[in-house]
This record gives sequence, C-alpha cells and structure tokens, in this order.
Amino acid sequence: QVQLVESGGGSVQAGGSLRLSCAASGYTASGRYVGWFRQAPGKGREGVAVIGTASGTASYTDSVKGRFTISQDNAKNTLYLQMTSLKPEDTAMYYCAASLLDRIDFPLTPVWYTYWGQGTQVTVSS
Repeated sequence: QVQLVESGGGSVQAGGSLRLSCAASGYTASGRYVGWFRQAPGKGREGVAVIGTASGTASYTDSVKGRFTISQDNAKNTLYLQMTSLKPEDTAMYYCAASLLDRIDFPLTPVWYTYWGQGTQVTVSS
C-alpha cells in the first residue's frame, strides 16, 4: 500500500522560509514523476514543482520560480520542497503526489498523479 506523508508546514511571515518533506512508503520513485501541488481555499489544485526522477529535470509553476526548490533523497525515499521568500499568495494546503508514469508532457497537471498525501498547511501572513 502506497503512503505519502507530508510534514513541515506551518505559519510564517512574508519573506520567511519553510521546508516541506514527503516520506513515501510502498512506492519507488525510480524513473517516475513526483512532485508538490497546492490548493488554496476556493481554488483548484495546481502544480507547484515536480521532478522527473529519470532525468532529474524539475518543473516549476511560474509564480514560484527562483523561490522554491524541489529535491529528493532516494536513500530515504523522501521528497522535499524548500520554500523561500514566501508570499501571502503562497498560502494553501500543500500536497505531495506520485505518478506511475515516466514520461509526462505537462507534468504540473494533477491528473497524471495517482498517489496523494493528506496535505500540510502553509500559511503566510503579511
């Protein structure tokens, strides 16, 4: 059974930093896409940062480029999202997700991801 467990969310002031972690069990990311998504109240789920583990290529939504960094520790089967220069508009529930695909043309699209964590809340105050 696949389990994705996020941690590291919290409340910070604008300009602050947080690091999210996603520990996976029952799933091997090797060659597949994994990533982070978020959903703010009243909005749809959007892709934040994903990585194709075969190529190591990361994709970011435009609003977080230069501020967020996705990384993985294969030995620990853990995915990270380092978030810096946080803004109030980054406030959302953040979800870790894993796909069964090794090739995705639009990897920030949630539909391609099969497994989802329960989410961790990030709140940024101005």
